[in-house]
Amino acid sequence: MDEFQSLLKTIERLFHIQCTQYKEDYIRRRLASRMNVRKISSYREYQDFLVKNPEEHEALKNALTINVTKFFRDPPVFDCIRTEIIPALLRQKGRIRIWSAGCSSGEEPYSFAIMLYDLTLLRKDVDWMVIATDIDETILKKAREGIYEKPALEYVNERQLHRHFTANSDGKFEIKPHIREKVRFQHHDLMSGIPVSRDLDLISCRNVTIYFTDSQKNDLVRMFHQGLRPGGYYVMGMSEFLGREVEHLFAPFKPLQKIFVRKDTA
Repeated sequence: MDEFQSLLKTIERLFHIQCTQYKEDYIRRRLASRMNVRKISSYREYQDFLVKNPEEHEALKNALTINVTKFFRDPPVFDCIRTEIIPALLRQKGRIRIWSAGCSSGEEPYSFAIMLYDLTLLRKDVDWMVIATDIDETILKKAREGIYEKPALEYVNERQLHRHFTANSDGKFEIKPHIREKVRFQHHDLMSGIPVSRDLDLISCRNVTIYFTDSQKNDLVRMFHQGLRPGGYYVMGMSEFLGREVEHLFAPFKPLQKIFVRKDTA
């Protein structure tokens, strides 16, 4: 086993992540950024440093798993979901399930929960839930805590801020219990091939697959197709796209916002 592969094995053991989720050139670039900071020139030397210096773990994890996000990130996407998709679902049924896949520190699933809470405020008959998953247990812990810095709330309006957040004495904002209890966080490996449910109304997986190989992206899309009910919605990141092998599984709904509808296939 060469030095690079040996380092990957160590990273997988320490962080409980699968490095095969990422393209090799992406991993090499992110490792190079940390090695440059530490003035280390070889993978073997960095592997030894990583094992002996736990304070480097968080820095490397942040470099490998880009966990920077905001509430209602990409407002046009959430505007479409709020004004078109959710109202259509409410006309069709009294049960809504949304999966935020690769949820990071929780801003996206809580955004969905805030939106659903406000839209169903006068509809006590509606049963809704947001399922939020990530492979990173540390970031899931942060998501469950639901405490955020002001910059993460850039797109949260004043009404939402007062209704759904509590301002702490240290200047941070905490999600109120009525929103927190409607989001179910759980560990999930997107490469498992198993969806969290097979009756989902909307799956959002944004800015995650850009690190995957084309084959892994296609497998992921097939898995999402299995998890969505007929006519369910799939939301991608603005820089992501459906590969040719799987584009027949979905029809465009709002192409500019990267929102697609599940197609039934033979």
